[in-house]
Amino acid sequence: MSRSPTRRQQDAASTPRIAAPELVFEGLREAIMSGEFESGSVLRQDALAERFGTSRIPVREALRKLEAEGLVSIQPNRGAVVSHLSLEDVLELMEIRIALECRALTLAIPNMTDEDFAAAAEDLKLYDEEDDPRQWPKLNWRFHRTLYAACDRPKLIAMIEANVAQIGRFTSEQVSLTTGKKWPQEDHLAILAACREGQAEKAARLLQQHIQHTQKSLMAAARREGRIRPRR
Repeated sequence: MSRSPTRRQQDAASTPRIAAPELVFEGLREAIMSGEFESGSVLRQDALAERFGTSRIPVREALRKLEAEGLVSIQPNRGAVVSHLSLEDVLELMEIRIALECRALTLAIPNMTDEDFAAAAEDLKLYDEEDDPRQWPKLNWRFHRTLYAACDRPKLIAMIEANVAQIGRFTSEQVSLTTGKKWPQEDHLAILAACREGQAEKAARLLQQHIQHTQKSLMAAARREGRIRPRR
């Protein structure tokens, strides 16, 4: 006579499990973006398998996904290496960001609800209360992603997220080049207000100016340090 499954067994069966490659991918991505693994660091499969408690197969799959996002490069005789990202690379990625994110926001605004606005406002509250600069890129993206979610374009969101992952890594490493979070928060509030009003063109224009402001701030800080020359 077979026994009926217990409540605990039913709950366990219904709880989605994160696949090992995805677990390794998310963990490695976070470690790279936080600066734990710096540019040029060699990512050894054996050490990573031990770190995440898996075999080398999920590690290899995760490294391939990270390579597709541009966070890792697979090099002959060296294996997986954390990719180098220059300031000029970041400035170009921000140009791509303008095109992708303004499109996502324009598509999202007609679908936004009061729940979306409330969630975005809560994101800004968390961002405003966070004093650790290392957490700002993550909270900044959380707000932006909340706004774009209503566009209902998962492939577009995935492209934006990959772009943000690289920019966020640079921002974490170069936080001294930024101007804090006062003006970004002012921009965020203005963008959210335009979204509430249903003004898609205005919101997209504010978003573009917001990203361009970051570009100019990073370029100015780098010029002051003599690290780059302005493009002609």
